[in-house]
Formats: sequence, structure tokens, C-alpha cells
Amino acid sequence: MAVTFDLFGTLVDVEYPSDPAETVARELESRGVTVPDDWHVAYGEQHVEAPAGAEVPLPAHVARALDSRGVDAEQNVARHAVIAAFDPDVTRRDGALDAIRGAADRGPVGLLSNCAVPELVPRTLIRAGLRGEFDAVTTSVGCGWRKPHPSAFEAAAEALGTATTGLVHVGDDPETDGGIVAAGGRFVDVTETPLSEVVAELEAEP
Repeated sequence: MAVTFDLFGTLVDVEYPSDPAETVARELESRGVTVPDDWHVAYGEQHVEAPAGAEVPLPAHVARALDSRGVDAEQNVARHAVIAAFDPDVTRRDGALDAIRGAADRGPVGLLSNCAVPELVPRTLIRAGLRGEFDAVTTSVGCGWRKPHPSAFEAAAEALGTATTGLVHVGDDPETDGGIVAAGGRFVDVTETPLSEVVAELEAEP
């Protein structure tokens, strides 16, 4: 049995910007980019065509949003601005480390996180004291697919050397994390099963 954990809202709590568009705008301006007057409108529009369930990296979205208003900014500048804008305080949830290590005693353990911001997941793991606790870390920005798309779970399962039918995914959102069920695996909902009880739940019959 292989186990994957969701990150945000499951293992850690983070403080997200209350106004992401404004926060990104400030970071762009600090890097010499002239942000258009209707930036909030541009930020909210779709600029990158992608298949349903595919992840669009936020820096690519920001660069295209600027371009749609005639503002030329290097992709690298957009990337650095986005990474700086989403640089949150991180709090590890009680029982997270014990749940991860308890699962690791029973088989391979991975992380599977929806995240459109490059570098945010590894930075969060470092701040939460969870770096090095996983056999594999899979992110939507890395694999190209967001949960609940089956391809996201398939990528995480492959990284652990298993199939989705042999995967248990622990998360807090039935709409996204619960997608593992459609992929043939099992879902453990931490809103119903606290992290302190996850190991016991893993040992229970599916």
C-alpha cells in the first residue's frame, strides 16, 4: 500500500494573500513592470488555453495577462514576482509528522499537491519541517494536472512505483482529493478522520 498526502489544508495551514492580484501587482511594480490600470480585470481573465484539469503555471498566466494589455515583461520577472507574492507563513498541523511517519512504516509515502506557484511547495515543506519526509513529491505545476484529474493521481502513483488502484490519498477536500476514488484508489478525509487517527484508518479494511 502506498499513501499520498495533500499539503495545504491537510498537513499545513498557510496565510494566503487576501487580494492575490494586488499582491502580484505590487511585486511586479517593485521589479520595474508598469502594471495596467485594469490589472484586476486582466488577472481574472483566462489567457492560456489548456485542457480541462490541466494546470496553468501562475507565472505564465501573469505574463500573458500583462501581454494582453500591451505590457512586455520577461517570463523570469513574472516568475519571481509570483513566487514573492505567494510567500506565506506556514503552520504545521498537529499530528502531521506522526501521520506521515506512521504511513511510511507501512509503505512508500508521497505528497500530491495542487499548486500553480513554482517553488511554493518545497518552500512550504522546509518551513513546516517536513522536507525529506516523502519518497516522492508531486505537484500540479510539476506534473501538469490538477486533482481531481486522474492524471494527477497517476503521476503521484508512478512516482511511488505503484498504480492508483494501490494508492490511498489523504486530504481535506472531497471534490479534489476525493478524485482518487474515481481513479480506483481510496480516500481518507481529514475533516472526518483527524491526522492523529490516519494511521489506524490506513490499517482498517478498505
